[in-house]
Amino acid sequence: MLSTQPQPTLLWETVSSAATPGASTLAVHGGRRPNPYGAVTEPIVTSAPTVFRDTADLVAFVQARQQGATEQVEYGRYGNPTVREAERRLAALEKAEEALLLASGMAAVTTTVLALAPAGGHIVLTEGVYRRTRQFLADFLPRWGITTTVWAWDTPLEAALRPETALILAETPTNPYLRVLDLEELAATAHRHGILTVVDATFATPINLRPLALGIDLVIHSATKYLGGHHDLLAGVVAGAARLVSQVRDAVGTLGGVCAPQTAAALTRGLRTLGLRIARHNQNGQAVAEFLEGHPAVERVWYPGLPSHPDHDTARRQMKGFGGVVSFTVRGGLEETARFVDALRIPLLAASLGGVESLVTLPALASYYNLSPAERLALGIPDNLVRLSLGIEDTDDLLDDLAQALDTLLA
Repeated sequence: MLSTQPQPTLLWETVSSAATPGASTLAVHGGRRPNPYGAVTEPIVTSAPTVFRDTADLVAFVQARQQGATEQVEYGRYGNPTVREAERRLAALEKAEEALLLASGMAAVTTTVLALAPAGGHIVLTEGVYRRTRQFLADFLPRWGITTTVWAWDTPLEAALRPETALILAETPTNPYLRVLDLEELAATAHRHGILTVVDATFATPINLRPLALGIDLVIHSATKYLGGHHDLLAGVVAGAARLVSQVRDAVGTLGGVCAPQTAAALTRGLRTLGLRIARHNQNGQAVAEFLEGHPAVERVWYPGLPSHPDHDTARRQMKGFGGVVSFTVRGGLEETARFVDALRIPLLAASLGGVESLVTLPALASYYNLSPAERLALGIPDNLVRLSLGIEDTDDLLDDLAQALDTLLA
């Protein structure tokens, strides 16, 4: 018979311990709490409503909730035990007071902005932020009188600020050129003006970068990418101070972008191998970037681990690794670039990133196909740009495959 007695609280349940474990240990055990079944893996709770024994039990729940003394909820849109388990693990990884899991990375972005940006407010958006995030700010927020300024990296940040600026929304590393922001400087400037900072660190993961430790208020991830790690789920996370995350959590109850318990369980499973996977992603990224930079068929490579990258020094200072995404241009036009991509044998031609399989995309034929070559170039997307998201395959196999595909451009 399985014991239903409470188990001892594990040392890594909180992040305030003087002997906080390393990132890989936190990815496996962070936030873990005992369950009544003695199961090693967390049970998946799929029920939407919660049953109360009687009205006295219901009243006790309502009173406890008002006092903040319980995590229990009466309905699945306000929370779920399986989702909370994943959230505790994510908070431990980010060394955050609290984390919130949502239905997608975009749900994390949109819900956070709607929860924290006041009507009539102003948002500063850094260059290179995901195009759907830019679209949300440009097409939807003006309906509530919220305006946006895009801050160019080569200009002073304070020049983009206004008296009504409430939020700075940034991304690092960026897509597709892997630009790396100096987060300490960004946070210091914002906080001098009483402005909140939100950073999308999807490309970095908590293994390579912890923005909260550098002074950023909230960090967002598309958990669809490296955190899940297997191209089989959609989820997003926002983590930071409890007072801020709680505002976003309250908004989810109204806006409805909740994460399904089955997705949360798959994410928790993916997190267990995050440290191992990121180590291989980092290894493959560095090796491939160095190889490409020395190949005669390649014009230019963007990877923060290369001294040639414009933000290499910043990346070395604040990141523990540089990830598995490498962007580069090949010698030739759209036809030659497509021929190279088609010659690859290992990477799959697909849009996402961060999974165990290597993926390749040609931005001119994917996200920007409806634009003319001149319009794409004006947005910084030349026809010969390739983005390679490296998986966990053997490094030598990836290099051999790239070599044979690039050789088709030299024939």
